[in-house]
Amino acid sequence: MKLFFGKIHQDIAVLNEEESHHFAKVLRGNEGDLVHVTDGKGNLAKVEITSISKKVVEGKIIELKTDFEKKNYYLHVAIAPTKTMERLEFFLEKATEIGIDEITFLQTFHSERKNIKVERIEKIIQAATKQSLKAYLPKVNDLTKFNDFIKSDFEGFVKCIAHCESDIERTPLRTVLENNPQKILLLIGPEGDFSREEIISAEEHNFTGISLGHQRFRTETAALQAVFAVDWGLK
Repeated sequence: MKLFFGKIHQDIAVLNEEESHHFAKVLRGNEGDLVHVTDGKGNLAKVEITSISKKVVEGKIIELKTDFEKKNYYLHVAIAPTKTMERLEFFLEKATEIGIDEITFLQTFHSERKNIKVERIEKIIQAATKQSLKAYLPKVNDLTKFNDFIKSDFEGFVKCIAHCESDIERTPLRTVLENNPQKILLLIGPEGDFSREEIISAEEHNFTGISLGHQRFRTETAALQAVFAVDWGLK
């Protein structure tokens, strides 16, 4: 059964304009069809389509699940975008499938990319959310300067920065996860890693330096490894 994004009002679900067009014109759906609808906030409804127009498709909710597959933690990954967008998009797709709540893109000293297209990123994440039948849509934040980001207020978060500087103290991520944090923020650097100044500055703002293992990963691999580790460690 296909999943669509829309609004859920008591016993009625309304697909948004883009999803309505896709259902009516691309899939050539009909009244009486059964679909799933999510608002991206944890609600998942089984819906019987009752009305189809040019811009709006509506349906009657047959079954509603709230907090569908809600995790017991909140994961925010802040990552320096890779030069090749395909690599970043691969990470975003897989991280969404595994489970991630928020994504921020960082502009760092060694950053290879100075801009991103948020609308394209959102479409990739929406597609991955639908493909994996999830009811929570990850939040996407635009490119932010590293120094501004680490100064932001992340109340209640365990804040970590992954880096490869062996002479700066690092804690294995698995050790951090042993304390079962409810909210965790992970910083993942570019191919050239974070600069020493960035690492030190982050630690001055209460970020813990972490290691993802003995291997040296590419940016998207490191980020995916971290998402997997959190998923396994905090289930």
